[in-house]
Amino acid sequence: MPNEGSYEAALRRSDQIQADIAAGKTEPYVMLTGDRPTGRLHLGHYFGTIKERVRLQDAGVRTNIIIADYQVITDRDTTEHIRDNVYNMVMDYLACGIDPDKTMIFTHSAVPAENQLMLPFLSLVSEAELQRNPTVKAEMEASGHSLTGLLLTYPVHQACDILFCKGNIVPVGRDQLPHIEVTAKISRRFNERYGRVFPEVSGLLTSTPLIPGLDGRKMSKSYGNAISISMTAEETARLIKKSRTDSDRHITFDPEGRPGVSALLTTAGICTGRDPEEIAAEIGDGGSGQLKKYVTQAVNDYFAPIRERRHRFEADLGYVQDVLHDGNRRANEIAESTLQEVREAMGMVY
Repeated sequence: MPNEGSYEAALRRSDQIQADIAAGKTEPYVMLTGDRPTGRLHLGHYFGTIKERVRLQDAGVRTNIIIADYQVITDRDTTEHIRDNVYNMVMDYLACGIDPDKTMIFTHSAVPAENQLMLPFLSLVSEAELQRNPTVKAEMEASGHSLTGLLLTYPVHQACDILFCKGNIVPVGRDQLPHIEVTAKISRRFNERYGRVFPEVSGLLTSTPLIPGLDGRKMSKSYGNAISISMTAEETARLIKKSRTDSDRHITFDPEGRPGVSALLTTAGICTGRDPEEIAAEIGDGGSGQLKKYVTQAVNDYFAPIRERRHRFEADLGYVQDVLHDGNRRANEIAESTLQEVREAMGMVY
C-alpha cells in the first residue's frame, strides 16, 4: 500500500483529471486498461471497470483496451481455451458498449514492438523495487504459484502496455496504485536518461463499490460465485437460487455477520441503484426465497439489453475477429512508431 501522502497526491490528481473530463477537456488524455483472458467476464468486471471505460470513451477520451494474453502465464501453466476466452472477451466488450471506432482493442502477443520495450524498461528499475511491489506479492500468494520472472516483472510489462501508446491515465482501485507508480517511475527515468519520449502517468481512481460474489467473498470464476455477463437469464436464476444464505428468515444488511444475504442485497442495489438496506427493509420477513427472486429480477432486467447485443456478436464471429485484427493492426503501427522514438532517443539507429 502506498503511503498516505502519495495516496492523497494521487487522489488530488485523479480528481483534477475527472473534473477536466467532465468539462469536456479530454484532448490531453489517453487511457489504457485491460484484462487477462482467463475466463468469462462477470458482474464484478462490469461494474468495477467496463462501465467506467464506456463512460470515458463516450466522453471523448482516447481509450485503449489490452487483452493481456501473455499475462495469463504469470501464474498458470496452460493457455488452454485462450482463443475462446479472447473472442468471448471481445464480445463482452462490444455488448457492454465499447465502440471499436473509438476504442482500440488489441492483444499482447500480436504487438511485438510493444513487448520489445521491456528490454530498456527493465534497465530502469532495480530488483529490490520489483520485489517489494505489494500487488505482485498479493497475486503470488493468491495463486499459490512460485514467483516466475514474468510475474516479478509484471509491473514493467504493464508499463510497456501503458507507455507504448503514450497512455497517461489508467483507471485503478487504490490497491493498484503501486503498479502505476512503477510506470510513472519508468517514464520519468527514461526521459531523464535519454530525453523526453513518454508522458507523465496518473491513476484515475475509481470509486465504484466492490461487488461481492454470491457467497460474500470476492467475485471470482474460480470460487464459482460469479454471475457472468454471458450467462442466460435462466442460468443466472439457477446460480442465484442455489447461493447460500442462512437460517434467519428476516432479511437484514450485515456484510460481516451475514455475508451471503448481504452479497445478494449489494448485487441488487448496484443493479437497481437502490440502497441495499432499503431493499432489505422492503423484503423484511419475506425470507431468502423472496430476496433471491428480487435479485434475479434486478440482474436480468439490467443485463437484458447487453445480453441481447451479445447474442448478435455470438452469431457473427467474423466481425469479432475483424475488430481484433483491426485493433492489433493499429496497435502495431503505434508501437513501431514509439519503438523508433525510443531507438532514436537511445542512439540505437544504425
